[in-house]
Amino acid sequence: MTRHLVFISALAVALLAGGCGTNPVTGKRELQLMSEGQEIQIGQQNYAPARQSQGGDYVLDPELTAYVREVGQKLAAVSDRPQLPYEFVVLNDSQPNAWAMPGGKIAFNRGLLYELDSEAELAAVLGHEIVHAAARHGAKGIERGMLLQGVIMAVGIGTADSRYSQLFVGGAQVAAQLANQKYGRDAESISDRYGMQYMKEAGYDPAAAVTLQETFVRLSEGRNPSWLEGLFASHPPSPARVEANRQTLQEIGAGGEWGRERYAERTAGLRERRPAYKAYDAGVQALAKGDAAAAAARAEEALAIEPREALFHELLGDVAMSRKRPEGALDHYARAMELNPDYFKPVVQSGIALFNLGRRNEARDYLQRSVKLLPTAPAHYLLGVMAEERGDLQNALNNYQVAAGSDSELGKQATQRFVRLDLPRNPERYIRSAPRLAEDGTLYAVVQNAGPVALADVRLRMVRTDGQRILDQSALLRVPSLGPGKQAQVAIARDVRVADPNQLRQFRVVVEQAEVAQ
Repeated sequence: MTRHLVFISALAVALLAGGCGTNPVTGKRELQLMSEGQEIQIGQQNYAPARQSQGGDYVLDPELTAYVREVGQKLAAVSDRPQLPYEFVVLNDSQPNAWAMPGGKIAFNRGLLYELDSEAELAAVLGHEIVHAAARHGAKGIERGMLLQGVIMAVGIGTADSRYSQLFVGGAQVAAQLANQKYGRDAESISDRYGMQYMKEAGYDPAAAVTLQETFVRLSEGRNPSWLEGLFASHPPSPARVEANRQTLQEIGAGGEWGRERYAERTAGLRERRPAYKAYDAGVQALAKGDAAAAAARAEEALAIEPREALFHELLGDVAMSRKRPEGALDHYARAMELNPDYFKPVVQSGIALFNLGRRNEARDYLQRSVKLLPTAPAHYLLGVMAEERGDLQNALNNYQVAAGSDSELGKQATQRFVRLDLPRNPERYIRSAPRLAEDGTLYAVVQNAGPVALADVRLRMVRTDGQRILDQSALLRVPSLGPGKQAQVAIARDVRVADPNQLRQFRVVVEQAEVAQ
């Protein structure tokens, strides 16, 4: 178990000591099972891997991130929980999205910045996300999950990068789930309302929250449904939401800073580079459809506009990999890592390329580095393969077990490799067996595959004991194949009968051999 899951499992136990409290934003009484310290710790532990899983930080324009952070901190200072360790970062993702983790960890996608028109509209989104943190919406989601399940389970995680979204494992799954957590309509309405109040107190005109929602309504009309993912997944833009913001505006009053010129100035570089990112996004889609030539052309088009963007070099590396040219891919990944050394994707891809070239020691170094940034199934799977090649079976088992947590074809392969190595050491984990009596007293064995993969050539014997030593045993019996969850019955011999059912306790079934089916 990773340290993320260990922490959350321990937290599930600690929650039993919780109780009722007052919501710091609404002032209403509510069940609170998580302390503020636990809330902050969850955010701190999962913030970095969540950012990795959604494109990584936007490092090309540090001043842009500093600007978003500046606006965010102005709002955080007037929030109902100014003591939280708020952090703000811009992610290198074209999807129009923003999210907040427990403890005030907030991310704002590059793609959403294109849709805004002023600093006040930026404040409207940031204020909304700050309320999610201040009002414990993320914490309450975790508490609900723990009450229902005992621990957080990451299911159906989706991100903008579908090539890796199903390959996250361990702590990466937990982090991605927290970042993609969907809130109910009540929580979204509270964030709209109190976010406008934070805007007012920070000196921004809350009317920007109305114009922003009006813009979102227009943009959502006729758009691809994927545009409504993320920020709008649980509370889509609608005339009703616009009207609710108008009513809030009437209550708190318009007036304040808009900052249109300042916003235009601070985001000018980002807007100049937008055609490059559009070309890149088109290239990613082309490669996903198997059109490597189109993907390469779009990547080169993007690089002609902005040669310093690591993602564009990474895409050329992916194109080379799709063409089975790992040597060429390494050059592109090296350039991507030079421009953004802290993003997992070109690191793990370099490890895969080196593995394919037979350069095992170099591959291991890159893959181990990549899992420190973000644990993925490909990295752990190949680390398992290399450990198995070295005869380090325990290390191989550990890596296969982590990779098996991926809901992917690679996860299934890791499961098979894990079982193949572990089965001879711990057959009782996978095969259940017991003696049984037919109505006529004939003795037979029941064998069940309790494991996750199909088994073959299961060999067993029926033995009779006096509790201390084997008195006699049957000939070797064989079950040719046994699927997961399936059961088989094997007759011992027609002339072997047990007259007294109580004598059955003298018998037991010993599984001597089994293999993972090919």
